[in-house]
Amino acid sequence: MIIRKLDVYSIEFLEAVDNYSTRYIVLVRLEADDGTVGWGECFSLFREATAAIDALIRAGLADVVVGRDPYEIEAIWQALRERVWWYGDAGGIAAFAISAIDMALWDLKGKLLRLNLSQMLGGPLTDRLPVCASSHPKAASIEGMAEELAGHIQAGYQFVKVGFGKKGESNLGVDAERDIHFVRTVRQAIGPRAGFIVDVGARGRWDIPRAVYTARAFAEQRLTWLEDPFHPDNLGAFQHLRAAVPEMRIGLGERFYNVADYRRLLDSDVCDVLLIDAGRAEGVTGMWKVIQMAARHNVTVNAHSFSSAINTAASIHLMLCAPLRMLFEMKPVVNAMHHELVTNPVAHRDGWIYAPEGHGLGVEVMEDAVARFAIRF
Repeated sequence: MIIRKLDVYSIEFLEAVDNYSTRYIVLVRLEADDGTVGWGECFSLFREATAAIDALIRAGLADVVVGRDPYEIEAIWQALRERVWWYGDAGGIAAFAISAIDMALWDLKGKLLRLNLSQMLGGPLTDRLPVCASSHPKAASIEGMAEELAGHIQAGYQFVKVGFGKKGESNLGVDAERDIHFVRTVRQAIGPRAGFIVDVGARGRWDIPRAVYTARAFAEQRLTWLEDPFHPDNLGAFQHLRAAVPEMRIGLGERFYNVADYRRLLDSDVCDVLLIDAGRAEGVTGMWKVIQMAARHNVTVNAHSFSSAINTAASIHLMLCAPLRMLFEMKPVVNAMHHELVTNPVAHRDGWIYAPEGHGLGVEVMEDAVARFAIRF
């Protein structure tokens, strides 16, 4: 059995959760010589990144994969990392390209073996995870945003997560007193038992005193965790915040891209929740290595998956197999890459998410939908 073909598709879509901003992913389609097909994805986000990833795969990385045995995923993963030694094995955009290829390899292998990803990883440690509605509120008023978030809890979600600094009129993450009022209002609206996460995000420019002051006030409202209050390189600031507000869980990691990055992060002991995306951190293989490493450090892992149904499916399996996990994030609205790309998009049932049924990742990609959203450079 060999891989006889690799195809690349750059996808452009409008993200309903993020005020219908234009977003991008790259899909990889692998085909074995018996006709079995596997799909993988990376979340490229921007057009220029998408063009680069597309070119990396077409012009070089495909040659590493085609003709190889699809069962030898670790060997292919290592060969891909060796190929990008000059431009990506220590971090960089090559990690995205490897992610898409590696995810497709696991999907293909599962279909050939008639096993799902959880089974190939050794079996799930739980059969379900509580679901979090990951959202960017659009209302201008605090009361309107609180009502929107309370609606997700009423719809069955057990947690809500809010991204600060996003497009629209919410204006969150700018003024400390307004942010504190927002968190207090949301807590009142969603009730005492619902989980609540705040993601400060890349546009946040908080200094340490601002972060400590805000985190202390947020902790009074039983925030589940506070995510990315500083630039990811500023580990000293994270250490200071954890020491100053030990009752607040800190989430960090979405802008790290390989096992070595995450090893340094875990060794620095600066976070309680490790954020990682199989669509960016060198695929299922990379994420699985980090999950096991995080367990040895007694750190909870959270799948920071926010792209398509393909990545969502892979992430669910990975999290079901993770020794330390808390929840699973989902987009709480109908969106193209989740509901139009596959025949069987996953959805929560009574506030819980289960692995999609089927071999490999468990979702069936509609190739006509891929063609409809694909762009050329």
